[in-house]
Amino acid sequence: NFIDSLRVYVKGGTGGMGYPNLGGEGGRGGDVWFVARERTTLKSIREKYPQKRFVAGTGANSSVKALKGEKGKDCDVYVPLGISVLDDDGKQIGELNAAGERFLAARGGLGGSLATNFLPCKGQRRTVHLDLKLIADVGLVGFPNAGKSSLLSKISHAKPEIANYAFTTIQPELGKIMYADYKQISVADLPGLIEGAHANKGMGHKFLKHVERTKQLLLVVDISGFQLSMKTQFRTAFETILLLTKELELYKEELVTKPALLAINKMDLPCAKDNLDELMTQLENPQDFLHLLEEEMVPANTLEFREVIPISTYTGEGIEELKACIRKSIDEQAEQVNEEYRKKKLLLLRTSK
Repeated sequence: NFIDSLRVYVKGGTGGMGYPNLGGEGGRGGDVWFVARERTTLKSIREKYPQKRFVAGTGANSSVKALKGEKGKDCDVYVPLGISVLDDDGKQIGELNAAGERFLAARGGLGGSLATNFLPCKGQRRTVHLDLKLIADVGLVGFPNAGKSSLLSKISHAKPEIANYAFTTIQPELGKIMYADYKQISVADLPGLIEGAHANKGMGHKFLKHVERTKQLLLVVDISGFQLSMKTQFRTAFETILLLTKELELYKEELVTKPALLAINKMDLPCAKDNLDELMTQLENPQDFLHLLEEEMVPANTLEFREVIPISTYTGEGIEELKACIRKSIDEQAEQVNEEYRKKKLLLLRTSK
């Protein structure tokens, strides 16, 4: 049901005819615009416009009554926030991240005039791809069955599908954490990574592209380790963290520079306390334990976590502490951004004087 990519045809309107005898100019053809709007989905666009064709209106002809013809009607196409517009070669030609932002997808043709021998020009036409990258405050990152869906249901009002098998989540889920002072923080549960996701294995790029638009990362790791199947290698919690970091790094290096929190899940399991003590020792001095992984699987930079919070989505242990840590981290980041903005404005004022 969830669509995060859509291919559409756009065509600007043809210009109107000129009037040779009186030197009249035809109206310009209408333009096709993509306009970002909240509560819009690519699925609703596909359902409303099954042909996926958007054509602007033709410019009015020049006449004795109106020597300058009127411009053709523009065609506004409402799209979700977080849209990248790509041409047929995959090159990004625009993006829309805030409500009300507009992108000119196809320009209308000129109306007939002396310069065109009074003949109208056709509008621009092309096929473009609308590529959605979810915008969220926090993105949940983890291997399948780490408990991301269960965690999202605990900390927000979202009701994701939860089952006891690896790939429960096959599409992104968005939830909102509601705080007592009415502050809201959006959290995206993204389909589980597997080793090789950067090379588009498993959910691959379908998952990783959504991480780009999140402000912060929340890694969710099973304290008992992870094994996708009997054919794949077992990974400890520490190895899992390194592999997740490696996948993010290989896809886009700047992802590992995002602020990050670490939730250690399934603390209700036997031996969880001993495993946690071992993991904390490894996290304090990660360089001493990198030999546990094959050299090509070791990330160039290890993630620095603002907080490490042991939790259990089964018993509820640590959930409130985690919500408080998420709030604190988001607030600190917002303050940092505001401070940088203030310094930039101050510098501009000084240089202008």
